[in-house]
Amino acid sequence: MTDLDVLVLNCSLKPSPAPSSSDLLAGQVVEAMREHATITAHTVRVVDHDVRPGVEADMGDGDQWPAIRAQVHAADIVVLATPTWMGQQSSVCQRVLERLDAEVAETDEQGRPVLYGKVAVVAVVGNEDGAHHICGVAFQCLNDVGFTIPAQGGTYWNGEAMGSTDYNDLDETPEAVASTTAGVAANAVHLASLLSGQNYPAG
Repeated sequence: MTDLDVLVLNCSLKPSPAPSSSDLLAGQVVEAMREHATITAHTVRVVDHDVRPGVEADMGDGDQWPAIRAQVHAADIVVLATPTWMGQQSSVCQRVLERLDAEVAETDEQGRPVLYGKVAVVAVVGNEDGAHHICGVAFQCLNDVGFTIPAQGGTYWNGEAMGSTDYNDLDETPEAVASTTAGVAANAVHLASLLSGQNYPAG
């Protein structure tokens, strides 16, 4: 089996150790990946870190994004997980996307963007509509900076609009979510395995 490094960027608004539905769904994606590859996984709950606003790789003055960025660079697959608030990705997720913008200017020894050859998928939870919109925004941003998005590269759970049940509260994972998550995991591992063996050609 292929050995792959997976990084979960959990963009919950809840700092640790509060339960996180985003963390639960992202963890299910990672577990599903283990059926197809040997996975070494790490999770960063971004809100626990002092990630400064901006679009540079290092905003200085105690900015903790550079350490997270190093983990992004080391990963084969990044799972971007976010709750839905007011129909949008969390503000933490938006900040991650903004900080990733700096990668556009970074290239490897062959002149390719440094994130070429890396795969990204998205996991979204929330008690309101917005998952499709969030996936669309995230896919475009992630692809712009060099990530490759696999076929059907997003999984999500939408609870009842204006309801109070979280994904964490469910007794079992709905079959539609479980099957979608399994597909996301299989496609991500397949794509990452191919790219790890043969990256995109140099420009």
